[in-house]
Amino acid sequence: MSKKLIGTDFNDGGLMGSGIKAEILSGLTVALALVPEAVAFAIIAGVNPLVGLYAAFMVGLLASIFGGRPGMISGATGAMAVVMVHLVAEHGVEYLFAAVVLTGLIQIGVGVLHLGKFIRIVPHPVMLGFVNGLAIVIFLAQLSQFKVAGPDIPWVSGSSIGQFMARFSERGAGVGVANGERVWMSGTPLMMFCGLIALTMAIMYFLPKITKAFPSALAGILVVSVIAIGFNLDTKTVGDIASIKGGFPSFLPLDVPFDFETLSIILPYALILAAVGLIESLLTLTLIDEMTNTRGRGNRECVGQGIANSVCGLFGGMGGCAMIGQSMINIKSGGRGRLSGISAALFLLMFILFGYKQIEMIPMAALVGVMFMVVIATFEWSSFRIMHKIPLKDAFVLVLVSAVTVMTDLAIAVIVGVIVSVLIFAWEHARHIHVIKRDDADGSRTYELNGPLFFGCIKEFKEFFDPANDPDDVVIEFRNSRVVDHSAIEAIDNLAEKYRQAGKTLHLRHLSKECRVLLHKAGDMVEVNVLEDPTYHVADDELG
Repeated sequence: MSKKLIGTDFNDGGLMGSGIKAEILSGLTVALALVPEAVAFAIIAGVNPLVGLYAAFMVGLLASIFGGRPGMISGATGAMAVVMVHLVAEHGVEYLFAAVVLTGLIQIGVGVLHLGKFIRIVPHPVMLGFVNGLAIVIFLAQLSQFKVAGPDIPWVSGSSIGQFMARFSERGAGVGVANGERVWMSGTPLMMFCGLIALTMAIMYFLPKITKAFPSALAGILVVSVIAIGFNLDTKTVGDIASIKGGFPSFLPLDVPFDFETLSIILPYALILAAVGLIESLLTLTLIDEMTNTRGRGNRECVGQGIANSVCGLFGGMGGCAMIGQSMINIKSGGRGRLSGISAALFLLMFILFGYKQIEMIPMAALVGVMFMVVIATFEWSSFRIMHKIPLKDAFVLVLVSAVTVMTDLAIAVIVGVIVSVLIFAWEHARHIHVIKRDDADGSRTYELNGPLFFGCIKEFKEFFDPANDPDDVVIEFRNSRVVDHSAIEAIDNLAEKYRQAGKTLHLRHLSKECRVLLHKAGDMVEVNVLEDPTYHVADDELG
C-alpha cells in the first residue's frame, strides 16, 4: 500500500493546523459533544453504550491519523447504527463486530483502487440537498432530549442487549419510557431546559464577536454547566442518559465461525455499512474542503476509515464514519489539523477512564444548544434565496435529496439524487459541450469552450480542433467551461502535444489551479490570471 494513502506525514493540512492551543481546545469541545451522540447511537444499534463510546474513541483517533481530511471528526454515527440494529437483533453483537471488520477491509479496498475520486462528480444540487437534509436530521435527533426517563423504568447500567431493546425504542436515543411511552418535558423543567439551551446559543453567537481566542462552543458548555451545578438546577444531564464509566478497550478475537455461512450473513451488512460510511465521510470531506478552501484526499480517507473500522471491530466497537455535526463544531472552534481529532479521541478516552463523574454532570441542554447552532451553520440558507433563480430541475433535485435524507438515510438520498441528475442530463442530451471559433485581427485563432468537459464528451472535444491547419498562435478559452475529471485532463494534454508537434503555440486560459497541477504536458501553456481564474476540484487519482 502506498505511502500516499496511509502515510503519517502531515503536509496535507498539518498536525497543528491552527496552533496547539486552538487544536486542543477544539478537541475538548468536540469530545464533550461526542459523549451523548455515541451513547444515543449505541442504543439505536441495540448495544451497550460503551460499545458506542469505544467506537467514537478508536474511529476518531485512527481516522484522524490515517485519514485524508485534517480537521474532520469521525465516530459512531446514526446512519450506520440504523443498519446495524437488524444484524444485532437477529444474530448478536459478535456478528456485528465481524461485520465491522469486513466493512473496514472493503473501505480499504475502495481507497486502494482509487474509487474515492468519484465523490467529486456528485452534482452540486445533490450536495446542497445532502447538507440541508442532514441539518434537519441533526435537528430532529435533538428533540429526543426534550423527553425524560419515566419513573417506572429507571436506567440500569450494564444491561443486556435484550433489556436495552425492551427499555428503549429504536429511535429513543437513550430516553427512558414509562408504561411503554416516553415522557415529554413540561412546565418548569421544560422552561428551564429551553432557557439553558438559549443561553448556550447566545454565548456561541456573541462570544466570537468579542474574542476568538476561546472556542465559543466550549465556553457555552462550561458556563451553562457552572450555572446548573452552582444553583443546583434540576435539569437533565449526560448521566441521566447513561453511565459512561468503563475501562480501556481490549482486544477481542472474533467469536464467530469462520465459514461461508458467516460470510453470507455479514457480507450484505458490511457492503451497506461500507457504502453508507464512505458516502457520509466523503461528502463531509467535500463540505469541509469548501469551507476551508483546502483539499482533502478522498482515497486516503477511504483507507483511513477502513483501518479505523477494522481495528474498531477487533476491540469491541461498533464502527463509524465521519460526523458532519462534530466536524462542523471542530472547524468552527478553530480545529483545522489532525491534532484536534486526535485530542478529541484522547479526551473522550479520559472521560471514560477518569472523568466520567464530571462529564455526567454536564446539562444536556448545553449540548443540545451546541448542536442547534451546528444546525444553523450547516443548513444552506442561501438555497431559499436561489431557489427561484436556479433551473427547475436543480431545485427539484435539491428538495428531493433533502426529503429522502430525512425520511430514509443519506446513502439512499445521494444515490437517488445522482440517478435523477444523470437521467435529467441524459434527457437534455442536446446540451453537449460546444465551441465558438473566431479568428482575431492579429492572425491568432480563439476557441471559446462552453459547457463542462468530462469523459462523456471527449470525442466531441477532440473534433473541434485542427492542429495541422490552425494558425501558428491558438487560444483555448475555458472561462465558460469546467474541467471535471481525469479524462478531460488527458484530452487537454494530448491536444497540447499535437499542437506542440505541429510547431504551433497554444495558450490555455482560465483553468483552475488543480488543472495546472495535473496538466503535465501542457502545464507551461497555461496562462495564469490570479484574479479571474476559477477555483474548483477535479476528480483525479493524483489529487485523490
